[in-house]
Amino acid sequence: MKQVADQLRSQAMDLGFTLVGIAQAQRAPGYDQLCEWIKSNFHGSMSYLETRRNAYEHPSSVLEGCQSVVMLAMPYDRNPMTKSSKKGSGTNVERSGESQIGAYASGEVDYHDFIWDKLRQLTANVLILAPGSQWRGVVDTAPLLERDFARLAGLGWIGKNTLLLNRELGSYFFLAALLTNLELPANEAFATDHCGNCTACLSACPTEAFEGPHLLNASKCISYLTIEHRGEIDLNLRDKMEDWIFGCDVCQIVCPWNRKSKSTVEAPLIAQDLDRKTSLQHWLELDEAEFRKLYRKTPFWRTKLTGMQRNALIAAANTNRTDLLASIERLIDSPSPVVAETAAWSKAKIIAFGTNRNQTRN
Repeated sequence: MKQVADQLRSQAMDLGFTLVGIAQAQRAPGYDQLCEWIKSNFHGSMSYLETRRNAYEHPSSVLEGCQSVVMLAMPYDRNPMTKSSKKGSGTNVERSGESQIGAYASGEVDYHDFIWDKLRQLTANVLILAPGSQWRGVVDTAPLLERDFARLAGLGWIGKNTLLLNRELGSYFFLAALLTNLELPANEAFATDHCGNCTACLSACPTEAFEGPHLLNASKCISYLTIEHRGEIDLNLRDKMEDWIFGCDVCQIVCPWNRKSKSTVEAPLIAQDLDRKTSLQHWLELDEAEFRKLYRKTPFWRTKLTGMQRNALIAAANTNRTDLLASIERLIDSPSPVVAETAAWSKAKIIAFGTNRNQTRN
């Protein structure tokens, strides 16, 4: 099996995976924590996590007879429009651009599809060495606690912001897995924690979504709110979402391990068309046909146009975009109740801001 493992590592590197490690299939170390997390309702409206909770306990629920979990990491372009400022505690975030999107969505493809193609190639190659063996690729969609097995495979440690951290790559990378019924030689030791006393990620979160180190309340997380949550967003959280319209990178931006990280990024994952993707006017005036044409094969498809317009309306209000009032008013008549409500709120907030400012001047 060592020959298979060595060949797999070599071919994975050739396909653009920067980190490769192997873990023995076992009960996920973080399974009990996951159960407590769901019990605390920190999963928000992601009901699928509770529905298939038991499946996360062991990789065999994803591939029957699973003996080994091959974990792989592929870097993506860090957010070119945001950077950390070392002023004060070092947790300030300077922003530029009309709005902000998560770095992982700045490329031209949906990373699921892109990495899936890589995994298919890798599986086809390894089957030549081990004919008849069973393999299943996972890219963020199956009930597998990827970060747990990435840690066991030696790819890094789970930081206080709940993301996997690597000393060379930081946290700007995707995780993927190949499950197999082959008993491959596993990594002998997992990476130790290097967060130390740092709490930059915890204190920088705009919505205070961290209940403590390693404990994220997803129902307050901007990434969850702008991507996974389908309904109206809590009024108490809207102001805190700042100008993020898809995802959020604050806890990555302020992380010291991301300041000097270097990696080679595959061309389709490099940031492109950011002026369009971060334009609030673009999202507010986009129609369904154009949305499908531009974003069918991108991460934005998951949120749908209604979600992106909801998010853009909140960002417009938070940045006092009086120049967009006409576009906002049109969306008050949207067939989507969520968009219509958010548009009315956005308009009211912008007008109130202008009124209060004028009163202050007088």
